[in-house]
Amino acid sequence: MDFTTSAVIASWAAIALLALVVSGLIRQVHQLSRTQQHPGRAGVAPGASAPGLDPAALDGLLTPGCAALLLFLDADCRTCGDVLAEAKAWTVRQDAGAPQVLGFYAGAGPQAEEGAVPVRDHRPELFAAYDIPATPYAVVIDPEGRVSRSEPLGSPTALLRLLDDIQPATPRSLP
Repeated sequence: MDFTTSAVIASWAAIALLALVVSGLIRQVHQLSRTQQHPGRAGVAPGASAPGLDPAALDGLLTPGCAALLLFLDADCRTCGDVLAEAKAWTVRQDAGAPQVLGFYAGAGPQAEEGAVPVRDHRPELFAAYDIPATPYAVVIDPEGRVSRSEPLGSPTALLRLLDDIQPATPRSLP
């Protein structure tokens, strides 16, 4: 047997061995995925009482009987900064009946002046209470203090769609 024939036989043996190993790994992953408990939805379920709405937890920022949007943010997340900037711009354009928008950080938040959207940092207990899996995340609280929506935000546009759902834009008349 010459060198070329030996190399071809060794290559085919290595390919067969590799196929057996990959097949075994796929079988193990499939078995694990069948036994793995898949988590339900993240966040507080709609209709549940909103946790942590007492005046002490939210520094008295939430007005009783008024709808609110809680934004859960992270200082290292660029999208979070964009969402917060869009929330501030939206809040400035609204009338007195619009939902309140509040921002929360689990750790240190960016240092900024207090504006249209109050922001509080070092609030990991609220992240835990609302079961926040990622940032930016929005929780809509209805006037009765119940969660009406709880969902991740991927962009400022997603925030505007959410805000339009809870506070439809008022049509403007033409001059």
